[in-house]
Amino acid sequence: MNIHMTPQRTPTETALIDAFSDRLSLLPGDGTVMLKRDDAIEAIKSGLPTRRVESWHYTDLRRLLASIPDFDPAAAPKAIAPVVEGSAVLPVLNGVSSTKLPDIEGIAVQRLSEKLEDGSAAPGLDLYGADDAIGALNTAFVVDGYFVDIADGAELDKPIELQNLQAGGQTHVRLSVRAGAGAKAVIVERQAGEGAAMVSSVSQLLLDEGAEVTWLIVQEQPDTATHLAQFKAHLGKDAKLTLFVMNAGGKLVRQEVVVRTTGEGADFTLRGINLLAGDTHTDVTMVLDHAVPHTASTEVIRNVVTGRARGVFQGRINVHQYAQKTNAKMACNTLLLSDDGEFSTKPELEIFADDVVCGHGATVTEIDHSHLFYLMARGIDEKSARGLLVKAFVAEVIEELDDEAIVEALETRLDGWFAAHG
Repeated sequence: MNIHMTPQRTPTETALIDAFSDRLSLLPGDGTVMLKRDDAIEAIKSGLPTRRVESWHYTDLRRLLASIPDFDPAAAPKAIAPVVEGSAVLPVLNGVSSTKLPDIEGIAVQRLSEKLEDGSAAPGLDLYGADDAIGALNTAFVVDGYFVDIADGAELDKPIELQNLQAGGQTHVRLSVRAGAGAKAVIVERQAGEGAAMVSSVSQLLLDEGAEVTWLIVQEQPDTATHLAQFKAHLGKDAKLTLFVMNAGGKLVRQEVVVRTTGEGADFTLRGINLLAGDTHTDVTMVLDHAVPHTASTEVIRNVVTGRARGVFQGRINVHQYAQKTNAKMACNTLLLSDDGEFSTKPELEIFADDVVCGHGATVTEIDHSHLFYLMARGIDEKSARGLLVKAFVAEVIEELDDEAIVEALETRLDGWFAAHG
């Protein structure tokens, strides 16, 4: 006789289930939305993912998420200046969007709470798989955020910054953008705060034919915060997406990137920087589906690890049988500055088409001592020399963005991190 034992729930799992029951009357949504929420909490009841779940093998969420803070309705995050000066800012403070929506030519902005109430947000609440723990958490608890609709042919002359700011407790936010045919825009997703918090954030982007979007994720949570985030995008015909991710904070971070090419000629570029220090854990997991012919993608991730920090990059590229003429390349490069630091890399290619150009690679190294000696021999002290070499290692991918204002803003943040952790 085989007896299957259901694992006892952890205090965190119990707290999440109890919080859902307590907050049910406060969650906006029509009947369809509430059914999606019920499905999400059922997924949580089945247990948070462990190492036995392949996509969570390096981030045992059930163990690492040992406790969570309560919701704090009195939390009041402080306003912060945008990453790029002059950006139009759409803030979400403690999980609540602003009632004062900007009047910007070419875009329409709607509070997500309204779309939850009328049910029009329901299709976006579906989970993308059985192990979609972040999607389940967010769908169960999300109250607000924004939906931004960029008109066909609109070319925005300044970035839009979507700010998700917390001051402790739990925050669950969803940020959705549709870029119409031929539209061009820069979107900055800002994740920051100053309290002991658990944050879940799901961003969704739909690019219509010929749309071009640069999306920057700047994550600077304090070392008292858990940050669980997901970015999902569909690229239509001849659409072009450049996604830049900078992780420079957080105690426990999981950033998922889920992208699918749905139109021929689509082009996806991912550039990422993980700046890891202290006793932190940061996981970037990407799943990219090349689902149609004649599409391209390149992914380059640079990691700097110091202290006892641990990092993870999992990159999976799926080339479907119909997706002939796919061109896909992926690389992950890590600079270890500490004997106690650790970084795990797992690149994957699953190819069912036979006329493709695909490849992946990964490197882990220390600072090159010959380069260090060269700089020190020219009168540069060791600490400054190390800083120059590390900055050069990561600044290379920032400079690919080819926008002076954005490059300058990101390099300023880079300098700030090095000053604190150099």
